[in-house]
Amino acid sequence: MKAVLQRVHRAEVSVGGQVVGRCGTGLMIAVGIAVDDTDADVRTLVDKIRKLRIFRDDAGKLNLSVRDVGGEALVISNFTLQANCRRGTRPDYSHAAPREVAEPLYEMFIAEMNSSGIPTQHGVFGERMTIEMIADGPVIITLNSHELPRK
Repeated sequence: MKAVLQRVHRAEVSVGGQVVGRCGTGLMIAVGIAVDDTDADVRTLVDKIRKLRIFRDDAGKLNLSVRDVGGEALVISNFTLQANCRRGTRPDYSHAAPREVAEPLYEMFIAEMNSSGIPTQHGVFGERMTIEMIADGPVIITLNSHELPRK
């Protein structure tokens, strides 16, 4: 499972012109789920995200987590994070999980974020979405659950 974290002042996601999710200060998180991902991948990423110190403290150092600053999250499903671009010019998405595997893990990710103390809203799985955000920093972090210690 891959996640791209964008530190934001605010972000919102719309489907068909209607806002379906938003957050204030915190993180916009794009999540890409692979065919071999499991509940353990969800727990691993959420644990890392909730502890990751990427917000400034009073001294200006990146020393605080999203929970430390009372931040929120906006989670967006994004199968293109699983793109394989090693060969040719057309990305291969065959490593992306099919809907019946990905959607429950996406929903679990959102639930785990909320239960970890980070108020989390989200987009609509599988829909074409428009995302607006005001980046903070910019601070952009990429995570891969397969490269992290397992939870």
